[in-house]
Amino acid sequence: MNDTPKTRQEVARPRSGANSAMSKPRTSRPTAHPPAGPAARLPAYREHARSYERRTGAFQRHRDTIVEALPVSRGQVVLDVGCGTGLCCGLLQEKVGPQGSVVGIEESPEMAAVARERIAAEGWANVMVVQSPAEDAEIPITADAALFCAVHDILQSPGALQNIMSSLRPGAWVAAGGGKWAPWAMMALNLQVRTLHAPYVRSFAGFGRPWNHLEELIEDIDVREVALGSGYIVTGQAPRSGCGPTGE
Repeated sequence: MNDTPKTRQEVARPRSGANSAMSKPRTSRPTAHPPAGPAARLPAYREHARSYERRTGAFQRHRDTIVEALPVSRGQVVLDVGCGTGLCCGLLQEKVGPQGSVVGIEESPEMAAVARERIAAEGWANVMVVQSPAEDAEIPITADAALFCAVHDILQSPGALQNIMSSLRPGAWVAAGGGKWAPWAMMALNLQVRTLHAPYVRSFAGFGRPWNHLEELIEDIDVREVALGSGYIVTGQAPRSGCGPTGE
């Protein structure tokens, strides 16, 4: 199921506030996602939810690039995993068109509320948000694709990934992207990115290779590093047989 990933380096100048790199990376195997729940949620996703778009605005260009990397056709169904305040929902809605649909999944009630306000204000009748941890989300539809944009903690949770993958049809496309450790020699860049990401991750475990668990669940994986190695975009497909909600 896990093909050897193809990794290529895309040199890009890091932008202030973008998903960049951090201090000395660890090479040990990532640990499991900590238990979900209100006590584990970060202030960035609670009391600061309404300022999230402003505080992460410099990352929007990278969000756009990650969404663009997800092969989606008009009329299809896409899961926006860890959708936050819905900053990718509009881009996905444009890709699937009025006949398709977007299902956001968001653990934080505060972030989900902002996303729902955005959806209502934009009049996106084909976009909805399921407020739940990704591990426990009851997804009401079989999806054609899934997006994991800047959701490091979810990517470190095998339970969350298994739940999402079980809701995808065989061969469904998956795209993930966000920040990662740059090469060890780039200490200044890594220190900068630790500062940038610290408000938004529960743990930096697995930050050297954030797709470590995801690659076990998808085929034809392609890994592209960006921002001098402090960011990444991964694409691949759900297995074409033996997996999925119907077990086909």
